[in-house]
Amino acid sequence: MSKIAVFMAVGFEEIEAVSTIDVLRRGGLEVDMISVSGSELVEGAHGIIMKCNRLFFDVDYSDYDALVLPGGMPGTENLGKHEELISLIGDFYKEGKKIAAVCAAPTILGGMGLLDGREAICYPGMEEGLGQAIVSRAHIVADEQIITGRGAGVAMDFGLAILRWFIPAEEVADLRNRLVLP
Repeated sequence: MSKIAVFMAVGFEEIEAVSTIDVLRRGGLEVDMISVSGSELVEGAHGIIMKCNRLFFDVDYSDYDALVLPGGMPGTENLGKHEELISLIGDFYKEGKKIAAVCAAPTILGGMGLLDGREAICYPGMEEGLGQAIVSRAHIVADEQIITGRGAGVAMDFGLAILRWFIPAEEVADLRNRLVLP
């Protein structure tokens, strides 16, 4: 079973985190909610408090297949300030492992230069943070080992795009139908 790490920082966008986690788990993936704040309880951008099942420094990331970064403010800023997370993202990228970021979070990847020359998307108005990316107008962009998404309104499609890395397309389509997505 594929194993996914979803990182939560104070001020994360709740819809992006919860919808993505839900879709990935419905698709049969093992998903850990990992707090970078030092506490299992992390408050989102709209005051919803989530209980993570792991703390950043208590995890061995060698058996994870993908890293997922929800957006939101100041959640994205808080993720971007976490030096060890940035190092982990860089290591995953070098190893050819999967990385997904939605809303404002793709700017973290842009700031690292990981999107240079790749097609990518982020929350409208934040495109400058994508670095030398080829800015798309799509809602979700899957470019090799990186998926980027536009914002909260595409969170379920973002989760489904991540699932396509790990399960057959017909299973993803079946889940999409069961979720009654257009």
